[in-house]
Amino acid sequence: MLALHLTLGVGLFSLRPQQLIARCPLTASWIPLFPLADFLYAFRVSSFLSGKLIIFILFGFSIVAWTVMVSKWNELRRAQQASKHFLNTYRREQHPLALFLRKQRMPYSPAFTVYEKACMTVGIEYESRNAVSDDLFAAGGAEARIRLTPMQIGTVRNAAERQSNDQVLALEARMGFLSTAVSASPLLGLLGTVWGVLDSFTQMALQGVANLSAVAPGIASALLTTVVGLLVAIPSSIGYNMLASKIRELTVEMDNFADEFVAELQRHYVRE
Repeated sequence: MLALHLTLGVGLFSLRPQQLIARCPLTASWIPLFPLADFLYAFRVSSFLSGKLIIFILFGFSIVAWTVMVSKWNELRRAQQASKHFLNTYRREQHPLALFLRKQRMPYSPAFTVYEKACMTVGIEYESRNAVSDDLFAAGGAEARIRLTPMQIGTVRNAAERQSNDQVLALEARMGFLSTAVSASPLLGLLGTVWGVLDSFTQMALQGVANLSAVAPGIASALLTTVVGLLVAIPSSIGYNMLASKIRELTVEMDNFADEFVAELQRHYVRE
């Protein structure tokens, strides 16, 4: 199927606009809405280095950018749903460590990952004082035998913050490519345009011809790279901003949960 698409694409690029319309009569109705024939003609007459090569690079940028946007969108949507489920479950519990001690896992939730790391740190603090795990369920009354000092609470808070930072880095994975596509695609298109205009005027000077018909095809092909660069950059910019907004929401959610969890630990285990 991919070979068929490539063959058809190469065949279309090799046709003149009139030939394209003649072979595809139905395209005559929508070509005015989308100047496909103009694009194909500009691509066909462009040079390899200043035109076709840059367009192929931008086409590769577009494929990877869309792949990143779709996969990252699904990943962040799944993380948001899992975090919402985890927070609702956690807030229904009476004890802050109940989910951890029951060994419930929600690996797709960044907030749960922060919770798990903080609970493991609490367990390490208990083990350092030769305590048993049953003491973790002490509700904080007079019967509670184990307490956390403010220093231990600070250790748990630091562990939660470090894990939160690690989760932010994981959520932002591959976002750098989108940022690069947004900034580099218009510049690549501009490079192809300037290079193509330079080639056109150089050829006009060498041939000694100073009429518009001689330079117009080269200018048209040169401008094509800028158009393609913008077609890559604009969706990438929109996708980047939408994904960055979701990442900010998850980051704030993790930070707020870390503060909430530490406050619950203080309420259950810390006494003045």
